[in-house]
Amino acid sequence: MKIVVTVKQVPDPNSAHVLEADNTLARDKEVVLDPGDECGVEEGLQLKEAHGGEVVLVSMGPERAKDAIRKGLSMGADRGILITDEKLAGADAFTTAQALAAAIKPESPDLVICGTESYDGSTGMVPPILAELLGIPQLTFAKKVEVNGSALKVNRQTSDGYMVVEATTPALITVTAAIAEPRYASLKGIMAARSKEVKQLTLADLGIDRGESAETIQAIVDAEARKAGSIIEDDGTAVDQIVKVLTEAKVV
Repeated sequence: MKIVVTVKQVPDPNSAHVLEADNTLARDKEVVLDPGDECGVEEGLQLKEAHGGEVVLVSMGPERAKDAIRKGLSMGADRGILITDEKLAGADAFTTAQALAAAIKPESPDLVICGTESYDGSTGMVPPILAELLGIPQLTFAKKVEVNGSALKVNRQTSDGYMVVEATTPALITVTAAIAEPRYASLKGIMAARSKEVKQLTLADLGIDRGESAETIQAIVDAEARKAGSIIEDDGTAVDQIVKVLTEAKVV
């Protein structure tokens, strides 16, 4: 079973800040493997341990993004692919998915695993675009995955429980943090990761060109502060006051 896991290097959640010049996150300081992608790597490794095969990590980013791949390799993944090209700086979701798809297609994976959304972008748009470009079904918000031959069954997390969704491989799934607790890399794993292959590809290698961005960031504003509630004193008219508030809120 060949499993491809998409991974991304993101600014450390504890030290991230926005650049005023272009409304993007600064990436010149501490960077880490996206925590959500760590869960995806762990699920890929568990499926490999259960069914055999190979786990390949695919990422897009600058040269230093190789460190994020090495983190996944130290956990136990087999090899990595890094798409790195100056032309991809500031790429939007479609361009990112297009590059990932071009790198993943030649691998002909049985399963592609993605995080639900990246920490830095938080759009959740790349996985569905990627699935469409690869021409495979997408099963989202997976909290549990079962594979039996080519049959794939996913417990899809919802706000009030979960639903069971089935498909046949090849397929793409997005996983939640509930899917698995990422393992710590052992010293042996860290040492082994240094010798594992990380293939680097450019847009020319992939045979694609970057077009005009389909999305741009117009502005970033602080979230509206939560307003203080009001206290209704029970002076004999409390019921009427509550009904009035609920009516204005269109609750009743």
